[in-house]
Amino acid sequence: MSWIDIASVEDIPLRGARKIRTALGCVAIFRTAEEEVFAASDTCPHKAGPLSDGIVHGQRITCPLHNWVFDLNTGQAIGEDAAIPTYPVRIEAGRVLIDASRLTARKVA
Repeated sequence: MSWIDIASVEDIPLRGARKIRTALGCVAIFRTAEEEVFAASDTCPHKAGPLSDGIVHGQRITCPLHNWVFDLNTGQAIGEDAAIPTYPVRIEAGRVLIDASRLTARKVA
């Protein structure tokens, strides 16, 4: 893995998100009430809603447009046959790092 520093944990609001631009498009960095940090696609597959504008509850995010709910661990939509890409993150000395190798190359099916 190739880790890059993207933000301070404090830059991401509790129960909120920040958006970063990558070669694969926008990625949302979410912070839960328990101060866990997750990274996933910022785009809902249903109607392309910006997930970074959604509601973080537990380890889930709800799309602001049509209320689809996604598990931030797996990217799976709850009750729907859809998913969003998720990305490995880690915290070091209060900084959020994301695996850059996953942000620059798409897996071809």
